[in-house]
Amino acid sequence: MQTLLLGLDGTCRSILAPLFEDGVMPHVEALFDDGTSGPLTSQLPPWTPSAWPSLYTGVNPGKHGVFGFLRFDGYEWDVVNRSDVEEFALWELLDRHGLTSVVVNVPVTHPAREFDGALLPGYIAPENPACHPEGILGEVEDAVGDYDVYSPLDRPGETDLDEAAAHARSRGEAFCFLADRYDPDFGFLEFQQTDSVFHVRPEDDEAVRRVYGAVDDAVGRVLDQCDPDNVLVVSDHGMGEYDGYDVRLNEYLRETGFVESTTEGTGMPSWDAIARNQLQDGADGGQPSPGAAERLAATASKLGVTSQRIQAVLEPLGLAEFVARHAPTDAVRAGTEQVDFHASRAFVRDRIELGVRLNVAGREPDGVVPSGDYDDHRDELIDALGSLATPDGDPVFEDVLPREDVFSGPYVERAPDVVTVPTDFEHTLNVSLLGELFDDEPFEPWNHKRDGIVAATGEAFDETASLADAHLFDVAPTVLTSLGIPRSDRMDGEPLPVVDETPVRRYPEFEARDRTDTDDEAVEERLAHLGYLSGE
Repeated sequence: MQTLLLGLDGTCRSILAPLFEDGVMPHVEALFDDGTSGPLTSQLPPWTPSAWPSLYTGVNPGKHGVFGFLRFDGYEWDVVNRSDVEEFALWELLDRHGLTSVVVNVPVTHPAREFDGALLPGYIAPENPACHPEGILGEVEDAVGDYDVYSPLDRPGETDLDEAAAHARSRGEAFCFLADRYDPDFGFLEFQQTDSVFHVRPEDDEAVRRVYGAVDDAVGRVLDQCDPDNVLVVSDHGMGEYDGYDVRLNEYLRETGFVESTTEGTGMPSWDAIARNQLQDGADGGQPSPGAAERLAATASKLGVTSQRIQAVLEPLGLAEFVARHAPTDAVRAGTEQVDFHASRAFVRDRIELGVRLNVAGREPDGVVPSGDYDDHRDELIDALGSLATPDGDPVFEDVLPREDVFSGPYVERAPDVVTVPTDFEHTLNVSLLGELFDDEPFEPWNHKRDGIVAATGEAFDETASLADAHLFDVAPTVLTSLGIPRSDRMDGEPLPVVDETPVRRYPEFEARDRTDTDDEAVEERLAHLGYLSGE
């Protein structure tokens, strides 16, 4: 193996430093000590479903087309997958030059495209996914045991740390089996639990150490068996404490005249907190059914008795959680005040996108903003968002930008019209209509930060070079250069200074396949459990 790319989701220097100091990750620490390392600036938005495709294609979301966990068609949505990523992955470019790759557990790689080698998809794929080549998952399981895409940390309920550690080690076992089978020039192994543990057990030092220690065990096995010439360690973003506010952005947009509300159950994915809890516990979702409870809830909401008001009464009495467990999800949604996508001028449709979408006539199915007035409405929106301050008087956003200032390429139209960057990534954005603009605690105490990590060691890398200015987009061209392969002229990144540049080449235009619907409730439930698909 010439080059091994190791992905540690949601990892940064501040997380690794105490683990290195206490000897929890000796194999990963040695990679940092033997080579050169630095921060890796992530993209906007710095979240898994968009960032990993940017990393493995070397292009920004405006060129590959994925901006969050959800792909929208008008006001309808589905969870994204590889068929939404409209650019070559680096292992597909390597295939054009006769090089073989093994790719294990990388997010947003299902369903796989053809290339020379093997791929077991990662995050957002369904369990028992179609892998490449067909039938290879069965061979892996025959050799190393059951291989689950999702770890115990991704499931609701109490997590068994022994199971979580075993799951992390299974990534390495599967990778080693495939490396032995295919003898690849390039390997890419990603670990998702390094992110998940901070979403579900952020203050649990034992859980963090067990997960990262098991990942290090897997890395040690891979290094020993594969003996790669070069190793590049990367993360898609960082992770850290959030000390700001929970910002109800759609509530603010309603206050400023952009959002209209409905109690008809058609708002999506603007769920209230009670409905969210049910989804995290695995309850089914969907539009309200015409049962008696749903009709009663809908009638009550029209009289002003919404589930938000009910919750405000129940929480001080300690009864909100009980009601969440026993109230039918559809009934709760029927009684929930939601964003009316069809009637609003602008709205936040998915907090992961970090932005606001205008409801433009001729673009959205029921757009209300005349296309000729787009600039005026967007300028008004930017001014309103830029003036939003916390209860302490500080700006909520460090940047409020038109999307073309952030993205470029043929798929910019899929992006929010205005990109909002929370100050220091200390605030969470909440899309639900909950009556108050702020809560003094972000709904997750730890969440994504902009700076991840990168480390490079091996014969192809100049281990004295500085990585102080590394960016997520630079990873793919660096991997290609380490293998002597020209990078694509469509890539936004540059080879990192640890390698000598290779020529730039014009590759054929990417030919998209028909889109494959994810349509998998289990995937949606896991994303809800981690706080991704929710009103918050």
